[in-house]
Amino acid sequence: MDSYTQDPLSFTERKEKHVMMKLKKITSLFLLLLFSVAGFAQDTKGVMADTMRSNGRIYVVLAVVVTILLGLILYVFRLDRKIGKLEKEK
Repeated sequence: MDSYTQDPLSFTERKEKHVMMKLKKITSLFLLLLFSVAGFAQDTKGVMADTMRSNGRIYVVLAVVVTILLGLILYVFRLDRKIGKLEKEK
């Protein structure tokens, strides 16, 4: 049993601290992974990019990436609006 059930304020404060600790750990892990990837990305050759650029395929890749990102942003925006409407109804 939880000893903080009598005082809901202290229970929520404790829960917020727990959530913040998890968030800090996840953020730290993400930053470490980002820096390690950035370290491996220091290759100066770039043969594949040069080949795709010379063939004109790099623009197709960019168009696909931009389309996917716009689709994701649109999806999240619409989902946020739907959730907001449901919250207002309740």
